[in-house]
Amino acid sequence: MNAMQMLSSEAWVERLGWTLVHFLWQGLSIVLLYAAARRLMARRSSPNGRYLLACAALAAMMAAPLATWRLMQQPDASPGAAYHIRSIPPAPSTTVVAAATLPDSVRATVPSEQPAQFLAWIVIVWLAGAAAFWFRLLGGWVVAARMRSMLVRRAPREWQEALSKLGAQIRLSRPVPLLVSALVQVPTVVGWLRPVVLVPVGALGGLPAEYLEALLLHELAHIRRHDYLVNMLQSVAEALLFYHPAIWWVSGHIRAERELCCDDVAVSASGNALTYARALAHLESCRPSHLSAALAANGGSLAARIARLVGQSRPAVRTALGPVVVTIAVLLATAVYGLFGQSAHPAFEVATIKRNASAQDAATGRRGVAYKPGGRIIATNAPLRLLIQFAYAAHDSPYQGHSDPLGASQVIGGPAWIDSDGYDIEAKPESNTDQKHAWLMLQTLLADRFRLTLHRETRELHVYNLTAKKSGLKLPPAKDITCLSFPPGTTPQPMPGTSDCGYAPLFLSSTELRIEGRKLHMADLVRDLARALGQPVLDKTGFTGEFDIDLNYTDEDVMKSPGSAAPDDAGGNRLPAGPNLSIIFAAMDQLGLKLQPAKGPVEVLLVDHAERATPN
Repeated sequence: MNAMQMLSSEAWVERLGWTLVHFLWQGLSIVLLYAAARRLMARRSSPNGRYLLACAALAAMMAAPLATWRLMQQPDASPGAAYHIRSIPPAPSTTVVAAATLPDSVRATVPSEQPAQFLAWIVIVWLAGAAAFWFRLLGGWVVAARMRSMLVRRAPREWQEALSKLGAQIRLSRPVPLLVSALVQVPTVVGWLRPVVLVPVGALGGLPAEYLEALLLHELAHIRRHDYLVNMLQSVAEALLFYHPAIWWVSGHIRAERELCCDDVAVSASGNALTYARALAHLESCRPSHLSAALAANGGSLAARIARLVGQSRPAVRTALGPVVVTIAVLLATAVYGLFGQSAHPAFEVATIKRNASAQDAATGRRGVAYKPGGRIIATNAPLRLLIQFAYAAHDSPYQGHSDPLGASQVIGGPAWIDSDGYDIEAKPESNTDQKHAWLMLQTLLADRFRLTLHRETRELHVYNLTAKKSGLKLPPAKDITCLSFPPGTTPQPMPGTSDCGYAPLFLSSTELRIEGRKLHMADLVRDLARALGQPVLDKTGFTGEFDIDLNYTDEDVMKSPGSAAPDDAGGNRLPAGPNLSIIFAAMDQLGLKLQPAKGPVEVLLVDHAERATPN
């Protein structure tokens, strides 16, 4: 499994990806409501009213993904529970599955990997973009914080006293230091908890006193209104939701209306709009690219602000929503196409399904499902339950041309005929494909021809716990040999001095059990035991090393090993299992292992609906 597959299988990635995608339409809905409300109140509202409306819209946009993330959280965090059944269910032999029961409303017929991988790419791109914006934002905050102490000196006492009097005029009770800075070209506010006002070198003596006082009133208004804090939160929203154009559109309104609000405070306190307009006009010649982390007097459109003050026109705040809607629509269409447009369920090019009417197959119980090289699926007298077991099996089986089917107990429900009616199936893909995709195609075929729908739940079922005996494990250490692996569906080509490692084929007859494998892990043995016993096997040994097995055990050996027969469960009831149960238990005893019947949480498939397939 490559890195992208590993990432797409993480529950938090899927959850975050869907949260980001859902915000496309959520943000569009919020911005449309905001635009309608702004249009209705445009003529009658003050800048402060429009500012509050824009802040409310931005807050709603921030709350929407948080609510989506919260609502998507399932009890016990079942991976993939919110949207679809996992394509590759966990092997029943590896660990205890702690997945929650899915809501009845969540149903799926056939899973697909494409949405999961597309969501993983969305998360990767978002993380990269958010990291870049956060780096830029943090850099701005660091520089803004250093502006308080770099190349600054305290303003003359008379100007500090003048600033305090101006603050009292607008009912600002907190003391605010006034510093002369060589780093700014216009009056600027830095800081929220301990704000300071920075004025450029030469401003105290070069600007007319009434101009400078008007501009200082503007900066003090920012402090009284806690605009620095709002600007910080606004910047956080932009960094997190940078990909949505509505965020920037609404954020631009907030910044523009904020300046108009402070203009009104300055004019109200000074009582002379013309003087304040002239002071702003003086700033038109010095518009540095100040940091968004600081609040400067020359923010927004100075020309529009001056025109508004002298009564020539309304503020020229850009309100064209058309480009924003078009951009969001394109993003939303891209997301929908990526998630669903290219996630068509893989299907066979040709598939025939016929009811098996062979008396010989019925008498001998001959039935099976197999993957053939190139992607063909052949089924003989296979009931629907068996087809489901293979279609939703663990597709990463190391066995050539086979899969690790789910246990019969892991497919629950459905009409009685799904166990009695046998079907012959021959299915061929359009081009050669691997085993994994062939089983996904079988899922599509079952959904189409049998009208199959199902969902996952976790239930307490009979299981076997594989534990180490008190006398200790008797697993031969793995020999240092060269191993070869072969792709599923290919024929292994033995080579001198090499061996096909990592799996333990278990051959069971009426009188004999044979297991042989090289460089095995406990999960390899557990997988085959589960297939032979017909029940999930949970590894409780705690053994993580490698070992070899070359074991041939017969029914005669069972007779020589008293006490190695199959045990009962805690309630005294013998657990149902496959044939020759005693041979398996006795063989495990020789390896220092013990199979203990128990009950444990097992993920199962519940058949909600199925219809007999129409033959072709």
